[in-house]
Amino acid sequence: MDTLAPTAPEPDTPRAPVFIALQANHDTLPIVEAIRADNPHAEVIEYPGMVKINAPGVLVIRRESVEEQIGRDYDLREMQLNLISLSGEVDETEDRFTLEWKNA
Repeated sequence: MDTLAPTAPEPDTPRAPVFIALQANHDTLPIVEAIRADNPHAEVIEYPGMVKINAPGVLVIRRESVEEQIGRDYDLREMQLNLISLSGEVDETEDRFTLEWKNA
């Protein structure tokens, strides 16, 4: 048995919440829509000048979903231009930006 393999939490175990906050502007609208589509469990809160997205456990931003929304190639690092704050451990690849607390 592999003792280093991550184990999924029990179904009824609450997971620590994560969030991402982005500037509210024309550049982030398609990003927010992609996040909504890929994370139906997430709560999107719009403030003047900011959009905060809360999620229990994990939040995934997929490059492919953002590209579908904006109609062009997208590098997930572009999101950092509009990033205000985030909460959670970041796992970033060319295709996904994932927030979650792995040890919570």
